[in-house]
Amino acid sequence: MIKLHTGDRQAFFDVPFNVYAREDGYVSPLRSDIFRMLDESKNPLLLDNNPYAFWTAHVDGKAKGRIISLVYKKSNARHGTNRAQFGFFDCANDPEIAGTLLNAAEIFARDQGCDELVGNFNLTAMQQAGVMTDGFGARAYTDMIANPRHIPELLTAHGYEAWFPMTTFEVDLDTAVPPRADFDDLTRRGYHFAPVDKSEFQQRFEDARIVLNDGFDENPMFVPLTPEEFQFQAGEMMSILDPRLSSILMHDDRPVGTVICIPDLNGFLTATRSRFRLMTPIHFLRYRLNRRRAVIIFYSVAKDHHGQGLMGAMLNRTIAALRQAKYEQLGITWIADENPASLRQMEKIGARPLQNLHLFRKSIPQ
Repeated sequence: MIKLHTGDRQAFFDVPFNVYAREDGYVSPLRSDIFRMLDESKNPLLLDNNPYAFWTAHVDGKAKGRIISLVYKKSNARHGTNRAQFGFFDCANDPEIAGTLLNAAEIFARDQGCDELVGNFNLTAMQQAGVMTDGFGARAYTDMIANPRHIPELLTAHGYEAWFPMTTFEVDLDTAVPPRADFDDLTRRGYHFAPVDKSEFQQRFEDARIVLNDGFDENPMFVPLTPEEFQFQAGEMMSILDPRLSSILMHDDRPVGTVICIPDLNGFLTATRSRFRLMTPIHFLRYRLNRRRAVIIFYSVAKDHHGQGLMGAMLNRTIAALRQAKYEQLGITWIADENPASLRQMEKIGARPLQNLHLFRKSIPQ
């Protein structure tokens, strides 16, 4: 018999460890980050009067599935939608467990007056998004979704439609082709790179948020991030920052471009099972000494500086920094298939598709 529990954060964290094999490629965020994300006294998204609930499905006392549902009011208002979002849909390959979880999320959406349920969003389009539909078993990078093949199959079986295709990418740095860049010309035109190091981190952090909000303003499903939301989502980067990899491009005194690139944490998280334990500091030291993979979390250029060759220059600088620091592989988190400019940029630098992702949606009759 399946028992549905509400609000059990420990069981919510445990589910992927109970139901997925290592070869499925799933890597959990830290337990403390999951707990923090689900804490309405800490997460600005939940503090902002957005209705939400999360459930775990238990069989014989063991958590075998999970899901969260959220009504993101700012997103609905900005994009003219009336949807609830689901996220962290992970479960055993069991149609009954999947149906129990999805039904709970659908009832929640209906009770909130929504006409559609869409996911995965963990928890928004500015965080992890999508369900992997191809590339199963690929070694994903930090902030990438990974799931076994049965997850999209279960969604389809329960009436969900695959929609909004996305792709993640991987680059072998020894064969990457950096975009051409004339840094002397950039300097003559008033551009310069601001240092990204721990002494300047808070200012550079705010610069990155400003450029992200400007450059992504017209993207589908994007909602500008407040300083509190950005700090909550990305503040932990301070502890893993490799200042050689990220960049903030200034035009005079204004931030107009950014690449946020961090070392890939997935090997460390896998070794520690995403928990702080006695051996965790040793695992972290090994990770710091042997890290060879990095990931671009996002890159952006202010709208009024498009067409100036800035993104190519920033990617050129990033690839050079990665090579100098002895990194070997670079991942790039999802790019929507409807974004041809970014897809062309990936092709130019020699990136190859790593995963295919989709959002899944279902109409909710009232």
